[in-house]
Amino acid sequence: MSILVIAEHDNAGLRPATLNTLTAAAKIGGPVTVLVAGSECAGAAAAAAALPGVARVLSADAPHLAHPTAEDMAAVALIAAAGHSHVLAPSGSFGKNFMPRVAATLDVAQVSDIVEVVSADTFVRPIYAGNALATVQSADAVKVITVRATAFDPVTASGGNAPVEALQAPPPSPLSAFVSQELSTSPRPELGNARVVVTGGRALGSAEAYRSVLEPLADKLGAAMGASRAAVDAGYAPNDFQVGQTGKIVAPDLYVAIGVSGAIQHLAGMKDSKVIVAINKDADAPIFQVADYGLVGDLFELVPQLVEALG
Repeated sequence: MSILVIAEHDNAGLRPATLNTLTAAAKIGGPVTVLVAGSECAGAAAAAAALPGVARVLSADAPHLAHPTAEDMAAVALIAAAGHSHVLAPSGSFGKNFMPRVAATLDVAQVSDIVEVVSADTFVRPIYAGNALATVQSADAVKVITVRATAFDPVTASGGNAPVEALQAPPPSPLSAFVSQELSTSPRPELGNARVVVTGGRALGSAEAYRSVLEPLADKLGAAMGASRAAVDAGYAPNDFQVGQTGKIVAPDLYVAIGVSGAIQHLAGMKDSKVIVAINKDADAPIFQVADYGLVGDLFELVPQLVEALG
């Protein structure tokens, strides 16, 4: 039994979700190979080689993998998967993009978004927007698995010394090609990895209120800013701020939900947070069912008071 972990990275280094995925791989048991596919990705490959528990690193370095499409990433992963019994990747947008294609090509069923490893062929994953947990067993010869990073602690970033081997990447797929991307930049922590998250909902009423009410609190707490789907759909915040089943799954030490009703799809993205604070004028809002602390009242009065109290 051997395991392939497909690393999420930015070519210079690894994304944190890769470290959590390696913890899941260690629970399965067996030698672990890490695939780093990118362009000028020696830095990411070196970081993977330094991780404890990694037996070897496969580095597929090619210009067309600088921004790999699902077709190109799946093609590399399928080459690297040869001889492995398990193929794992983080279940964020990275893994969702290409892992179903890997599973379909191998003619196996993908086991998605696991939160626990029971054994080498049995896993626990959330269903019904996280309201229930299903224990699933795979009889496939190759298990293709995506891992919910927030459910596993990360491995330490040093202590290993695995060899790095070059892997020849197949030519680019003619089916699609990368055109361009626009990246938002912020001095705040990245939402998916932040220790503190301040999230606003539809009750804020406008994009201006979203910024004027939430930003002072986020500044005091050193927090990332998030938004409910309703707030994003209303244009209060950009898409990459969305927390929930159709957004980002977060599990910070502190999650502050302001004017968020607590719809099922939102709760699925944040209810594993260690401490949840909710501020809402509706005492019957579903968010209070998962909150550790709740303030019932007008957010436009309570949030400035909270900011003032924090000094």
